[in-house]
Amino acid sequence: MKFLAFKALIGSLCLGVALTACAKKSSGPAGPQESKTLQIAVIPKGTTHEFWKSIHAGAVRAAHELGAEVIWKGPQKEDDRAQQITVVEDFISRGVDGIVLAPLDDRALVRPVQDAVREKIPVVIIDSALQGSDFTSYVATDNSKGGVLAARRLGELLHGQGRIFLIRYQEGSASTVQREAGFFDTVTKEFPGIVILVKDQYAGATTETAYQLAENLISRFPDVQGVFTPNESSTFGMLRALQESALAGKVVFVGFDSSPKLVQGLRDGDIQGLVIQNPAKMGYLGVKTIVAHLRGEPVEKIIDTGVVMATSDNMDSSEIKALLSPDLSLIKD
Repeated sequence: MKFLAFKALIGSLCLGVALTACAKKSSGPAGPQESKTLQIAVIPKGTTHEFWKSIHAGAVRAAHELGAEVIWKGPQKEDDRAQQITVVEDFISRGVDGIVLAPLDDRALVRPVQDAVREKIPVVIIDSALQGSDFTSYVATDNSKGGVLAARRLGELLHGQGRIFLIRYQEGSASTVQREAGFFDTVTKEFPGIVILVKDQYAGATTETAYQLAENLISRFPDVQGVFTPNESSTFGMLRALQESALAGKVVFVGFDSSPKLVQGLRDGDIQGLVIQNPAKMGYLGVKTIVAHLRGEPVEKIIDTGVVMATSDNMDSSEIKALLSPDLSLIKD
Protein backbone atom coordinates (compact mmCIF):
# COMPACT_ATOMS: atom_id res chain seq x y z
CA MET A 1 0.00 0.00 0.00
CA LYS A 2 2.84 2.39 0.84
CA PHE A 3 4.40 1.64 -2.53
CA LEU A 4 1.13 2.38 -4.34
CA ALA A 5 0.67 5.63 -2.42
CA PHE A 6 4.23 6.67 -3.24
CA LYS A 7 3.66 5.83 -6.94
CA ALA A 8 0.47 7.89 -6.96
CA LEU A 9 2.30 10.82 -5.38
CA ILE A 10 5.06 10.70 -8.01
CA GLY A 11 2.48 10.53 -10.79
CA SER A 12 0.66 13.52 -9.36
CA LEU A 13 3.87 15.54 -9.14
CA CYS A 14 4.83 14.70 -12.75
CA LEU A 15 1.39 15.67 -13.98
CA GLY A 16 1.64 18.97 -12.09
CA VAL A 17 5.01 19.74 -13.63
CA ALA A 18 3.75 18.90 -17.12
CA LEU A 19 0.68 21.10 -16.72
CA THR A 20 2.78 23.99 -15.44
CA ALA A 21 5.14 23.69 -18.42
CA CYS A 22 2.23 23.64 -20.86
CA ALA A 23 0.68 26.65 -19.17
CA LYS A 24 3.93 28.60 -19.44
CA LYS A 25 4.32 27.73 -23.11
CA SER A 26 0.78 28.66 -24.08
CA SER A 27 0.39 31.79 -21.98
CA GLY A 28 2.97 33.90 -23.85
CA PRO A 29 4.29 37.20 -22.47
CA ALA A 30 2.15 38.74 -19.76
CA GLY A 31 2.32 42.21 -21.25
CA PRO A 32 4.30 44.21 -23.84
CA GLN A 33 7.11 42.12 -25.33
CA GLU A 34 10.05 43.78 -23.62
CA SER A 35 11.56 40.80 -21.81
CA LYS A 36 12.56 38.82 -24.90
CA THR A 37 14.83 39.46 -27.86
CA LEU A 38 12.44 40.14 -30.70
CA GLN A 39 13.26 38.57 -34.06
CA ILE A 40 12.41 40.95 -36.90
CA ALA A 41 12.59 39.77 -40.51
CA VAL A 42 13.49 42.59 -42.91
CA ILE A 43 12.70 41.69 -46.52
CA PRO A 44 13.89 44.09 -49.26
CA LYS A 45 13.02 43.97 -52.96
CA GLY A 46 16.61 42.99 -53.67
CA THR A 47 20.03 43.07 -52.03
CA THR A 48 22.52 44.40 -54.60
CA HIS A 49 21.64 48.07 -55.06
CA GLU A 50 23.14 50.70 -52.75
CA PHE A 51 19.60 51.71 -51.78
CA TRP A 52 18.93 48.35 -50.11
CA LYS A 53 22.30 48.36 -48.38
CA SER A 54 21.34 51.68 -46.80
CA ILE A 55 18.01 50.27 -45.65
CA HIS A 56 19.87 47.31 -44.16
CA ALA A 57 22.24 49.62 -42.26
CA GLY A 58 19.33 51.62 -40.85
CA ALA A 59 17.50 48.46 -39.80
CA VAL A 60 20.58 47.11 -38.01
CA ARG A 61 21.12 50.42 -36.19
CA ALA A 62 17.56 50.35 -34.87
CA ALA A 63 17.93 46.72 -33.79
CA HIS A 64 21.11 47.55 -31.86
CA GLU A 65 19.39 50.42 -30.07
CA LEU A 66 16.31 48.37 -29.19
CA GLY A 67 17.96 45.08 -28.27
CA ALA A 68 16.19 43.29 -31.14
CA GLU A 69 17.54 40.93 -33.80
CA VAL A 70 17.24 41.71 -37.51
CA ILE A 71 17.19 38.83 -39.99
CA TRP A 72 17.90 40.26 -43.46
CA LYS A 73 16.85 38.29 -46.53
CA GLY A 74 15.51 39.25 -49.94
CA PRO A 75 15.17 37.85 -53.47
CA GLN A 76 18.27 37.72 -55.63
CA LYS A 77 16.58 39.58 -58.49
CA GLU A 78 14.48 42.66 -58.02
CA ASP A 79 11.74 41.35 -60.28
CA ASP A 80 11.39 37.89 -58.70
CA ARG A 81 7.97 38.14 -57.07
CA ALA A 82 7.74 34.38 -56.52
CA GLN A 83 10.98 34.29 -54.57
CA GLN A 84 9.97 37.22 -52.38
CA ILE A 85 6.69 35.49 -51.60
CA THR A 86 8.65 32.36 -50.66
CA VAL A 87 10.87 34.42 -48.34
CA VAL A 88 7.80 35.81 -46.57
CA GLU A 89 6.27 32.34 -46.25
CA ASP A 90 9.52 30.94 -44.84
CA PHE A 91 9.63 33.62 -42.14
CA ILE A 92 6.00 32.89 -41.25
CA SER A 93 6.87 29.20 -40.83
CA ARG A 94 9.89 30.17 -38.78
CA GLY A 95 7.66 32.12 -36.41
CA VAL A 96 9.46 35.46 -36.34
CA ASP A 97 7.95 38.15 -34.14
CA GLY A 98 7.45 40.72 -36.89
CA ILE A 99 8.14 41.44 -40.57
CA VAL A 100 9.34 44.62 -42.28
CA LEU A 101 8.65 44.25 -46.01
CA ALA A 102 9.39 46.24 -49.16
CA PRO A 103 6.90 44.57 -51.55
CA LEU A 104 8.02 43.95 -55.10
CA ASP A 105 4.42 44.05 -56.28
CA ASP A 106 1.55 45.93 -54.67
CA ARG A 107 -0.87 43.07 -55.41
CA ALA A 108 1.18 39.87 -55.42
CA LEU A 109 2.34 40.37 -51.81
CA VAL A 110 -1.15 41.04 -50.39
CA ARG A 111 -1.92 37.39 -49.64
CA PRO A 112 1.43 36.59 -47.96
CA VAL A 113 0.98 39.62 -45.70
CA GLN A 114 -2.55 38.48 -44.85
CA ASP A 115 -1.13 35.02 -44.04
CA ALA A 116 1.44 36.58 -41.69
CA VAL A 117 -1.15 38.64 -39.85
CA ARG A 118 -3.38 35.57 -39.55
CA GLU A 119 -0.47 33.86 -37.77
CA LYS A 120 -0.21 36.84 -35.36
CA ILE A 121 2.92 38.18 -37.06
CA PRO A 122 2.46 41.93 -37.67
CA VAL A 123 3.90 43.52 -40.83
CA VAL A 124 5.27 47.00 -41.48
CA ILE A 125 5.50 47.97 -45.16
CA ILE A 126 8.45 50.10 -46.27
CA ASP A 127 9.52 51.82 -49.51
CA SER A 128 6.69 50.72 -51.79
CA ALA A 129 2.95 50.65 -51.10
CA LEU A 130 0.81 47.54 -50.75
CA GLN A 131 -2.88 47.31 -51.51
CA GLY A 132 -5.24 46.60 -48.64
CA SER A 133 -4.85 47.58 -44.99
CA ASP A 134 -3.61 44.45 -43.20
CA PHE A 135 -0.23 45.99 -42.43
CA THR A 136 0.55 47.87 -39.21
CA SER A 137 2.24 50.91 -40.76
CA TYR A 138 3.62 52.22 -44.05
CA VAL A 139 7.09 53.84 -43.82
CA ALA A 140 8.23 55.42 -47.08
CA THR A 141 9.12 58.37 -49.24
CA ASP A 142 6.38 60.57 -50.65
CA ASN A 143 7.12 59.12 -54.08
CA SER A 144 4.69 61.34 -55.95
CA LYS A 145 6.47 64.39 -54.50
CA GLY A 146 9.79 62.95 -55.71
CA GLY A 147 8.40 62.81 -59.24
CA VAL A 148 7.20 66.41 -58.94
CA LEU A 149 10.67 67.56 -57.85
CA ALA A 150 12.24 65.78 -60.82
CA ALA A 151 9.78 67.30 -63.29
CA ARG A 152 10.35 70.83 -62.02
CA ARG A 153 14.12 70.45 -62.06
CA LEU A 154 14.08 69.13 -65.63
CA GLY A 155 11.52 71.69 -66.81
CA GLU A 156 13.43 74.63 -65.35
CA LEU A 157 16.76 73.52 -66.85
CA LEU A 158 15.09 73.12 -70.25
CA HIS A 159 13.38 76.52 -69.83
CA GLY A 160 10.02 74.85 -70.45
CA GLN A 161 10.90 73.63 -73.95
CA GLY A 162 12.32 70.38 -75.28
CA ARG A 163 11.96 66.72 -76.20
CA ILE A 164 12.34 64.23 -73.35
CA PHE A 165 12.17 60.60 -72.27
CA LEU A 166 10.11 59.45 -69.30
CA ILE A 167 11.61 56.04 -68.52
CA ARG A 168 9.58 53.70 -66.35
CA TYR A 169 10.92 50.98 -64.03
CA GLN A 170 8.64 47.91 -63.96
CA GLU A 171 4.96 47.14 -63.63
CA GLY A 172 3.61 46.47 -60.14
CA SER A 173 6.26 48.54 -58.34
CA ALA A 174 4.05 51.05 -56.54
CA SER A 175 6.89 53.37 -55.49
CA THR A 176 8.18 53.98 -59.00
CA VAL A 177 4.68 54.10 -60.48
CA GLN A 178 3.95 57.00 -58.12
CA ARG A 179 7.19 58.77 -59.08
CA GLU A 180 6.42 58.37 -62.78
CA ALA A 181 2.88 59.66 -62.28
CA GLY A 182 4.10 62.67 -60.28
CA PHE A 183 6.62 63.46 -63.01
CA PHE A 184 4.20 63.02 -65.91
CA ASP A 185 1.37 65.03 -64.33
CA THR A 186 3.69 67.91 -63.43
CA VAL A 187 5.33 68.12 -66.86
CA THR A 188 1.94 68.01 -68.55
CA LYS A 189 0.42 70.72 -66.35
CA GLU A 190 3.36 73.05 -65.72
CA PHE A 191 5.50 72.69 -68.86
CA PRO A 192 3.23 72.44 -71.92
CA GLY A 193 6.17 73.25 -74.21
CA ILE A 194 7.89 69.96 -73.33
CA VAL A 195 7.20 67.00 -75.61
CA ILE A 196 7.42 63.54 -74.04
CA LEU A 197 8.86 61.35 -76.80
CA VAL A 198 8.73 58.15 -74.74
CA LYS A 199 6.46 57.48 -71.78
CA ASP A 200 5.62 53.75 -71.84
CA GLN A 201 9.00 52.01 -71.95
CA TYR A 202 10.19 49.91 -68.98
CA ALA A 203 13.84 49.72 -67.97
CA GLY A 204 13.43 46.50 -66.00
CA ALA A 205 15.05 45.41 -62.75
CA THR A 206 18.73 45.55 -63.66
CA THR A 207 21.27 48.09 -64.81
CA GLU A 208 21.90 46.01 -67.92
CA THR A 209 18.27 45.97 -69.09
CA ALA A 210 18.08 49.72 -68.41
CA TYR A 211 21.26 50.30 -70.42
CA GLN A 212 19.94 48.30 -73.37
CA LEU A 213 16.68 50.25 -73.41
CA ALA A 214 18.50 53.59 -73.12
CA GLU A 215 20.88 52.65 -75.96
CA ASN A 216 17.96 51.74 -78.23
CA LEU A 217 16.02 54.90 -77.43
CA ILE A 218 19.03 57.17 -77.99
CA SER A 219 19.58 55.48 -81.35
CA ARG A 220 15.94 56.13 -82.31
CA PHE A 221 15.81 59.70 -80.93
CA PRO A 222 19.33 61.18 -81.10
CA ASP A 223 17.88 64.69 -80.70
CA VAL A 224 16.49 63.99 -77.22
CA GLN A 225 17.09 66.93 -74.87
CA GLY A 226 16.04 65.62 -71.46
CA VAL A 227 15.60 62.36 -69.54
CA PHE A 228 14.00 61.25 -66.27
CA THR A 229 14.68 57.83 -64.70
CA PRO A 230 12.82 56.70 -61.54
CA ASN A 231 15.27 54.51 -59.58
CA GLU A 232 18.93 53.63 -59.06
CA SER A 233 19.34 50.90 -61.69
CA SER A 234 17.49 52.79 -64.45
CA THR A 235 19.49 55.93 -63.65
CA PHE A 236 22.83 54.15 -63.87
CA GLY A 237 21.85 52.33 -67.07
CA MET A 238 20.89 55.64 -68.69
CA LEU A 239 24.08 57.31 -67.46
CA ARG A 240 26.20 54.62 -69.13
CA ALA A 241 24.28 54.95 -72.41
CA LEU A 242 24.60 58.76 -72.43
CA GLN A 243 28.31 58.57 -71.68
CA GLU A 244 28.97 56.02 -74.41
CA SER A 245 27.01 58.04 -76.98
CA ALA A 246 28.87 61.24 -76.05
CA LEU A 247 25.62 62.87 -74.93
CA ALA A 248 26.40 63.01 -71.21
CA GLY A 249 26.34 66.65 -70.09
CA LYS A 250 24.52 67.67 -73.28
CA VAL A 251 21.20 66.01 -72.47
CA VAL A 252 19.57 67.31 -69.27
CA PHE A 253 19.37 64.25 -67.05
CA VAL A 254 17.50 63.92 -63.76
CA GLY A 255 17.54 60.57 -61.97
CA PHE A 256 16.49 58.97 -58.72
CA ASP A 257 18.53 57.53 -55.83
CA SER A 258 22.24 57.42 -55.16
CA SER A 259 25.34 55.26 -55.58
CA PRO A 260 29.06 56.16 -55.80
CA LYS A 261 28.93 56.19 -59.62
CA LEU A 262 25.80 58.34 -59.70
CA VAL A 263 27.33 60.79 -57.22
CA GLN A 264 30.37 61.02 -59.48
CA GLY A 265 28.09 61.60 -62.46
CA LEU A 266 26.44 64.46 -60.57
CA ARG A 267 29.82 65.97 -59.71
CA ASP A 268 31.06 65.66 -63.30
CA GLY A 269 27.96 67.36 -64.72
CA ASP A 270 26.71 64.25 -66.52
CA ILE A 271 23.65 64.25 -64.24
CA GLN A 272 21.89 67.52 -63.42
CA GLY A 273 19.79 66.29 -60.53
CA LEU A 274 19.25 63.25 -58.31
CA VAL A 275 16.06 62.88 -56.31
CA ILE A 276 17.31 61.49 -53.01
CA GLN A 277 15.35 59.46 -50.49
CA ASN A 278 16.49 58.52 -47.01
CA PRO A 279 16.69 54.71 -47.14
CA ALA A 280 18.71 54.44 -43.92
CA LYS A 281 15.92 56.30 -42.11
CA MET A 282 13.38 54.05 -43.82
CA GLY A 283 15.06 50.89 -42.53
CA TYR A 284 15.57 52.44 -39.11
CA LEU A 285 11.97 53.57 -38.68
CA GLY A 286 10.63 50.34 -40.18
CA VAL A 287 12.27 48.32 -37.41
CA LYS A 288 11.50 50.88 -34.68
CA THR A 289 7.83 50.92 -35.69
CA ILE A 290 7.36 47.14 -35.69
CA VAL A 291 9.14 46.82 -32.32
CA ALA A 292 7.03 49.62 -30.82
CA HIS A 293 3.88 47.86 -32.03
CA LEU A 294 5.01 44.53 -30.57
CA ARG A 295 5.64 46.24 -27.25
CA GLY A 296 2.14 47.63 -27.16
CA GLU A 297 3.00 51.21 -28.08
CA PRO A 298 0.87 53.25 -30.52
CA VAL A 299 2.31 53.79 -34.03
CA GLU A 300 1.37 55.99 -36.94
CA LYS A 301 -0.27 54.35 -39.97
CA ILE A 302 1.80 56.39 -42.47
CA ILE A 303 5.33 57.71 -41.84
CA ASP A 304 6.97 59.98 -44.43
CA THR A 305 10.78 59.64 -44.50
CA GLY A 306 11.43 62.67 -46.73
CA VAL A 307 12.76 63.41 -50.23
CA VAL A 308 15.11 66.13 -51.58
CA MET A 309 16.77 67.18 -54.83
CA ALA A 310 20.56 66.87 -54.97
CA THR A 311 22.41 69.07 -57.45
CA SER A 312 26.03 70.01 -58.11
CA ASP A 313 25.37 73.18 -56.09
CA ASN A 314 24.20 71.52 -52.86
CA MET A 315 25.79 68.06 -53.00
CA ASP A 316 28.60 68.99 -50.58
CA SER A 317 26.30 70.40 -47.90
CA SER A 318 26.24 68.24 -44.77
CA GLU A 319 22.56 67.29 -45.17
CA ILE A 320 22.80 66.22 -48.81
CA LYS A 321 26.21 64.62 -48.48
CA ALA A 322 24.93 62.32 -45.72
CA LEU A 323 22.14 61.15 -48.02
CA LEU A 324 24.34 60.73 -51.09
CA SER A 325 26.99 58.73 -49.22
CA PRO A 326 25.34 56.99 -46.26
CA ASP A 327 27.31 55.17 -43.56
CA LEU A 328 27.19 51.42 -44.29
CA SER A 329 29.74 50.37 -41.67
CA LEU A 330 27.16 48.44 -39.61
CA ILE A 331 26.68 45.87 -42.38
CA LYS A 332 30.27 45.53 -43.57
CA ASP A 333 32.16 42.35 -42.79
